[in-house]
Amino acid sequence: MWSLRASLLASWLLLSAPGCKKAAAPAMPPPAPLTTYTNPLLGSGADPWVTQKDGFYYYMHTTGGNLTLWKTAKMSELRSTLGKIIWTPPASGPTSRDIWAPELHFLDGKWYVYFTAGPGNCCGGQRMWVLENAAADPTTGTWSAPLPIAVPGQDLWAIDGTILEQNGNRYFVWSGQEAGSDQQNLYICRMASPTALTGPRVQLSVPQYPWEQNGAPRVNEGPEILKHENKTFLVYSASHCSTDDYALGLLTASSTADPMLPAAWTKTPTPVFTKDPADRAFGPGHNSFFISRDGKENWMVYHANIDPNKGCGDARSPRMQKFDWNPDGTPNFGTPAPTGTLLPRPGGE
Repeated sequence: MWSLRASLLASWLLLSAPGCKKAAAPAMPPPAPLTTYTNPLLGSGADPWVTQKDGFYYYMHTTGGNLTLWKTAKMSELRSTLGKIIWTPPASGPTSRDIWAPELHFLDGKWYVYFTAGPGNCCGGQRMWVLENAAADPTTGTWSAPLPIAVPGQDLWAIDGTILEQNGNRYFVWSGQEAGSDQQNLYICRMASPTALTGPRVQLSVPQYPWEQNGAPRVNEGPEILKHENKTFLVYSASHCSTDDYALGLLTASSTADPMLPAAWTKTPTPVFTKDPADRAFGPGHNSFFISRDGKENWMVYHANIDPNKGCGDARSPRMQKFDWNPDGTPNFGTPAPTGTLLPRPGGE
């Protein structure tokens, strides 16, 4: 009898022991963060522009028919971000057609979008315009009606405006023409305010080297500003966008020089970023710049065609890649990153 009781007690103790209870299912680890991205970032989008504020990137590109703004915390996830149309052109008039190269800038406590538009006769009617918004977040608030950005007393073809701030002054830099000529040159003019220019314009660059003269007309366009240490760089696009030889050129000035003086700028005689057929990047150009979220890496965004002979149309798509600096302090953009290949995301993403 005793042995039966002992056996029952031992069985009860085994069943009630913590080690004999059914183990809980282990918690599933969270999914690993994505560490790579691929180019292109979007299926279509020429003239990409990105700026940063308060932990977000604000991105725009040429849609041709409106102004659309994307807001994202991670540039590598731009494809999953919904754009917001912030301005739709009227059915007719000087801002009704060919909406090109929008750039968003935060100046004096407000947001401004500089863009190119015309009445529909593309080659002759293109001019520069600006919208204003006082909201803290440019995807909210109300945008003003377009105001013209023009050199006082002049009415000349002009596109691709951007902003340079130097020596406590603000300047507008763009691609324009001389009267009676369709060649595109780079010009600069001082700004009286974010919506007005003052004084004369000064010509900074013309398509002088053979690599700047592919296609017709001859082109210098898409100026963008990059600063590093004691230098100011003006990165621009050269040759006509209808060719696969559309490429990036470079002007360099001291960070304390007067940018209105052409002699203050030195032009690099060779292109600094060109096509890469092996990696399916044709006609790379019209770029902009940003800093990675961790503040340690320099990146550029640019457009290119995946296939040759696609020209200036919607086949151009935005891409991004990290760049470094040469020993002399100039940017080293390398070659276009491979299309469709997994690449490391910007630091902090």
